[in-house]
Amino acid sequence: MKELAGREGLQLFRLLNLYLEQEASVTPRDRGSLMKRLPQTDNALCPRLRNVKVEDLRSLANFFGARTETFVLAVNILDRFLALMKVKPKHLSCIGVCCFLLAARIIEEECNIPSTHDVIRISQCKCTASDIKRMEKIISEKLHYELEATTALNFLHLYHTIVLRHASERKEVLSLDKLEAQLKACNCRLTFSKAKPSVLALCLLNLEVETLKSIELLEIILLVQKHSKINDADFSYWRELVSKCLAEYSSPECCKPDHRKLVWIVSRRTAQSLHNSYYSVPELPTIPEGGCFEESQSEDSCEDMSCGEESLSSSPPSDRECTFFFDFTVARALCFQS
Repeated sequence: MKELAGREGLQLFRLLNLYLEQEASVTPRDRGSLMKRLPQTDNALCPRLRNVKVEDLRSLANFFGARTETFVLAVNILDRFLALMKVKPKHLSCIGVCCFLLAARIIEEECNIPSTHDVIRISQCKCTASDIKRMEKIISEKLHYELEATTALNFLHLYHTIVLRHASERKEVLSLDKLEAQLKACNCRLTFSKAKPSVLALCLLNLEVETLKSIELLEIILLVQKHSKINDADFSYWRELVSKCLAEYSSPECCKPDHRKLVWIVSRRTAQSLHNSYYSVPELPTIPEGGCFEESQSEDSCEDMSCGEESLSSSPPSDRECTFFFDFTVARALCFQS
């Protein structure tokens, strides 16, 4: 096997070193009410509600044709905020919409950023544009305006490039699209917000390479693991969890919509205000609502954001004249390529 060298190889590993330096500061801390295994109440945000909200964000990103980077960054912003703040369930919809809009403004081209009013209508978050603006300010301030992040997707793209750069065989069968879809599945489980992005990405790549039965590719991944200073214990632990998660989504027991298309019923006024391309949505299998794994418990001393924000859940919809129905039961889904 060739050594991982050469001018291009050195540049890739310099970028990897930069990513490794940045990841600690943008990984959600293992604290906050989100991380506790609490029963669902009006005042407590449990892991299941977080997972449901991320599934909704996945559907929202699909509807507006957002890039994978936008969805992954939105989840990262959401988890970092929830790790800092005590959030009431009634505020979660507004927070999720804000995270999506903040991520879209960072990742998407200006012409592809949906308007706040369109996102409110599609998400049915039952808040006004003013509510969204105030919540965006709260999120930005609590994260010290450091919204951009080095995510598992960044590592996944870089690892994929490194492997293809140094491999001499089977390059065409290592699908980046499939790896991205698998990462989205993991993003929909709170468990994986606690994993280092570098570890999560390498686990996904390792599992995919194992299916190819390529000794050369596995040796390259091993060298990347050593360079990234990922110890075997951590790697084995997260690799097992990732494997279980992916097995759940690909199993026959996973409830699927039998190739049903998403059904969007909108008023004429809403239909006229939305861009035609927004209605191009792929067929997606349904994600089960229950979590895959047990989340670890932790005590916290995080802030409570309930004071001064009560109006976020009680504000009237932004368009009372517009009747809109959105079947999120069908929409909460992920698309896996075989």
